[in-house]
Amino acid sequence: MEEISKNIVCDFYKALAARDTEMVYHLLAQDIDWWFHGPPAHKYNLMQLLTGRCVFNETDSYEPLVVVSIGSIVVAEGYHIHENRKTYWVHVWTVENGKNITEVKEYLDTSVTVTQITKCKNIWESKLADNASVPSLLLVV
Repeated sequence: MEEISKNIVCDFYKALAARDTEMVYHLLAQDIDWWFHGPPAHKYNLMQLLTGRCVFNETDSYEPLVVVSIGSIVVAEGYHIHENRKTYWVHVWTVENGKNITEVKEYLDTSVTVTQITKCKNIWESKLADNASVPSLLLVV
């Protein structure tokens, strides 16, 4: 099931890059639960893009450099460049029944560490963000 979930998230990013809105909306649940952590005024986050509140131009992209399945979640990490400003992002996706994405937690300019509470060990950690200059969060799964 982990590989199926990872493939669905990768398909989402491919559809986004191809500007295939029909496929993007097909992969997202209608009642998707969205959680955002980052600068409040940051207008180039994923929700703003998908709801049409900001314009996604030809040079904008959300191409993950890392995609990892961890149990019931899929973590993707990358960066977005807009007007010569680099924004680091981590998206944590939940895919239900191997069909569609039901939840996304979006972190901008934030270092994220995923840990498993039962084993008390870190199982994934952001690599792209400069940890000294951005807030750090611990996501327990």
